Formats: sequence, C-alpha cells, structure tokens
Amino acid sequence: MPPLSLRAAVHRFRHSLKSRLLALFLLLTLAMGVLLLGTLRQALQGGWQGYAQPLVADYVDKLAAEIGTPPDAARAQAIVARLPVTVRIEGPVVRFDSHPGSDRYKRDDDADRDHGPRSWGLTRTLADGHVLRFGLVAPPDEQRPRGLGWFAVAALLVITGLAYLAVRHLLKPLDAIGAGVAAYTEGQFAQPIAHFAPKGRLRDDELGALATRIDGMAGSLAGMLEAKRTLLLAISHELRSPLTRARVNAELLDETPEREALLRDLAEMRDLVATLLESERLQQGHAALQAAPLDLAALLRTLAADEGLALDLGVEPARTALDETRVKLMLRNLVTNARRHAVGASVPPVLFLRPEPDGRWALGLRDHGPGVPQDQLSRLGEPFHRPDAARTRSAGGVGLGLHLCRQVAQAHGGELRIRGAQPGLEVAMVWRPAAASAG
Repeated sequence: MPPLSLRAAVHRFRHSLKSRLLALFLLLTLAMGVLLLGTLRQALQGGWQGYAQPLVADYVDKLAAEIGTPPDAARAQAIVARLPVTVRIEGPVVRFDSHPGSDRYKRDDDADRDHGPRSWGLTRTLADGHVLRFGLVAPPDEQRPRGLGWFAVAALLVITGLAYLAVRHLLKPLDAIGAGVAAYTEGQFAQPIAHFAPKGRLRDDELGALATRIDGMAGSLAGMLEAKRTLLLAISHELRSPLTRARVNAELLDETPEREALLRDLAEMRDLVATLLESERLQQGHAALQAAPLDLAALLRTLAADEGLALDLGVEPARTALDETRVKLMLRNLVTNARRHAVGASVPPVLFLRPEPDGRWALGLRDHGPGVPQDQLSRLGEPFHRPDAARTRSAGGVGLGLHLCRQVAQAHGGELRIRGAQPGLEVAMVWRPAAASAG
C-alpha cells in the first residue's frame, strides 16, 4: 500500500486538470523529441554516411599509400602531426603507435568506438602482412561544448514553466467557477461567478460561456427556492390563527383524556409552525442574526444547572459575538433531543465548549444513549429525517430539531458536526468566534 503522502499526491494530480494537461504536454514534447532524433539519426546513417563513406575510404587509401610498404614510421608520425588522426602499425617488422598507452585500439569488433564501423575502411592490411589502423583524435577539452547539455536542460525547464503558466492562464476561470458553485451550494445566490474572478469579469471564451450558463441555472434555482420559501411562510402565518383558536376552544372542553391528547397535538402543530418560520428566517444566513457580545461560559453554567447537565468548559473566558436567542434555541433543541433519545442512560448528557486544533470553537452536547447507526450520521440534520433504528415516530418530534441547529450554526459562519461518541451521539456547532483572540 503506497504511503499516504504519495496517495494524496496522486489524488491531487488526478483531480487537477491543469496538472494533467501539463503532463500531456510534456509527454508530447518527449515523444516529438525522440521521434525527431530517431528520424535524424536514420537519415544521417542512411544518407550522409552512405554518401561520405567512399570519400573516407579513398582518403584512407591515400594515407596508407603515403606511409608506404613496408610502412615508414616517420611518415606515419608526419601524418599524425599534420592531421587530427591516430595511426597504429602492427606487423612482423614495424610496430608504431602514435598515441601509446591509450585504449583506442583495444577493441577489435565491428563497431570500434573511435574508428567507427569497419565498413568505413579505417583499417588496411598491407601486402607484407602489416596492419594499419587509423582513427580520429578527440577535440581538445577547450573546444568541446561544455554547457550544451545544461543549456538544453535549462531550456526544457523554461519551456515547461512557460507551458504551465499558459495552461494555468487558460484554466484560470475554473477557480472562479468553483468558488461560485460552492457559494450556490450554500444557498448564496447574490453574487454571480464573475464576482469571484480577477477584476470581477470573465474572459469571452468557452469557460466564460459555461459560467454564464451556470449563473442562469443558479438564478432559476434561486427563483424556485424563493417561491417555495414565500409559500411556506404564507402557509405558516395563515396556520397560526386557526391553531390559536383551536387551542382556546379545546381548553374550554371538560378535562378528559381526549382533551389532553388534542391539546398535545395542537401544541405539536404550534411548535412545528414556529420551527418552520424560524427555519425560513435563518435561510437568510448571517443577515438574520442579531449578534452581540455574549459570555458563553456564564450561559452554559446556567443552562447546565437548570437542566441537570454535566459541563465540560474548555474555553474560559469565552466572550464572543453571537445571537443569544438563536444559540439558546440550538442548545434547547440539543437538550430535548438528548432527553428524548437517551432515556435510561446512567450518565447525564455533557454540555461542552472546547477549542479545536484549527482555532475554532466547538459548542454542543454529548449524550450517552444508543447512538445512531454509522450509515445514518450523514443524513442527520436533514429536515424531517429520523433514523428508524433510534429515532422513531413514537419517540416524538418531527425531525426538524437538528435541521434548525444546523441552520443556526451556518448562520454564524460555522457547521454542525454530528458524530458517534461510543456510546451516544455528539452534536456541536463548530465555528470561528469573532472575538477568539479574547478567549
């Protein structure tokens, strides 16, 4: 199994369109380079070498004739002094080596490194049995292109960097599109995607056209959501008056079990309408809040004493800007939820305020009840959702408590974190307090 860092890098690469395009560009460059070099090599071997071979062989014949038969070492030395060649004479009488001690003549195969293939005719056998071997002298060090290889590497790096910048520039609108879609996902339809782009505008290309179409889709969704919200608010307001009249009329009846059941049902309907209205108000996010400096530590101590809860206060002093009414509403819902579904637990629920490693705070409640199946945790907080295993209709509630808690957390710029506590369930609003430095 590969290390986590390698897996993360592979995941980022597969997720990044820019990285994959750049890798494709580099592969194409490498393939073109290999193809070009291979083509040139074949062209040189089949064309230039075949054209030059007779000339080289003819010139070697002239050099062998100049050395003579039997070979004259002095003439061979004169040739070496005049031309950048090496000469070696092997035979029964004369033995001469213009570059003694070198390994230039140690190989005797069909592809000698310094003399080239034998088909070039760099070896001559004389009539008296002497063998002449010719070769080329390597150029002096000062004449060799020392920095050519490094220059090629640097040029490749520069080209790669320019290609990366070009690809990044072409795909830059994807950042704005991603930020805009993320805002739309959170229900924030006020700003178009162009708001998240540099200078507040998108390029006139295919990605810009895509952003425009996404804005149109988001506008349609915002209109439908607003129409649904308006209808729900209207229905909820209209239900308040008949519910109030029905409760007054029910209280005038004789005290019977049926009267008590009717009053409970009417109270549940009243709470449902109130919850729906509050939920729709919180859809406006932070604009719906009335934030003011609040001493959370004092609030939690009072609530823990009134409700008989254990208290885990990990942040003190804990003064920050919050909407006290909405925070109390969230905590009451959490306490009610814990009381309803942790009946018979030997340990009381724990009300806590803890610092998170990333600097945020976590405010919430942990019960010690049966908990919730792992596959249901991700759905808790959805409106009207109740897991069959632990949240049954007979236990009460309509499945809006945690949904309202989530909206309170989101309105404060945070999130509602729900996780199993083994045993029990832990629910917390995790947010970055406005006055965290003072906490």
